[in-house]
Amino acid sequence: MLQELKIPVDLLEELGRPGDSELYQGSMGIYVFNRKILIDALNNDHDDFGKHIVPLSLQKHQVFAYIFQDYWEDIGTVRAFFEANLALTETDAPFDFFDFANPVYTHPRFLAASKVIGTKIGRAIIADGCVVIDANIDRAVIGLRSMIGKGSTIRNTVMMGADFYQNQAFRQNQDGPPLGIGANCVIEGTIIDKNARIGDNVVITPKGKPTDLDGKNYYIRDGVVVIPKGAVVASGTSI
Repeated sequence: MLQELKIPVDLLEELGRPGDSELYQGSMGIYVFNRKILIDALNNDHDDFGKHIVPLSLQKHQVFAYIFQDYWEDIGTVRAFFEANLALTETDAPFDFFDFANPVYTHPRFLAASKVIGTKIGRAIIADGCVVIDANIDRAVIGLRSMIGKGSTIRNTVMMGADFYQNQAFRQNQDGPPLGIGANCVIEGTIIDKNARIGDNVVITPKGKPTDLDGKNYYIRDGVVVIPKGAVVASGTSI
């Protein structure tokens, strides 16, 4: 099966690659259809696009493939998603967000610039609207509206951020910690989903744990700790 996907020598040379390269073709799952043909292709009871719709289209229509040779990652697993995000914090990141010729446009949210006070930052991407105080951050992606308390260490972590800010009245009327990460925490090897609330003096690490585990308010998948959306981790918790 794999041999059928190997790029033949003549095509390798056409692509400017050495003829002895061990390169294989795979579907990126990106398709461009004529609207009428797409409606026709979906007018059936088939379940799978790749296994059913595309093969049937090959029989009925002209179908062309484009061999993409630039950056692409499959993020179909927790580990792959985790590593693809953290790779972007490196100096020689595999994808350049700062290419003036090919700008990447994001969703305008009109948030304030992030406030970073007394913090040591190694490698990080920090989104808009964050407040980070006296923290230690290395190889981390810090999402929108993230709050990181004094003395916390965040490394090898993807923090998705929050969908909203909490006002003082809301904080006073809720049980448990506020949105974000509290003071004096140590978090590594973790994906923190949106709107999570992590208290003070919390330790989260996958070290010494199974690669797959279901815990209280957390999961471990592919050796990565996952704090789910909206989860609350009480102060003093060790995961």
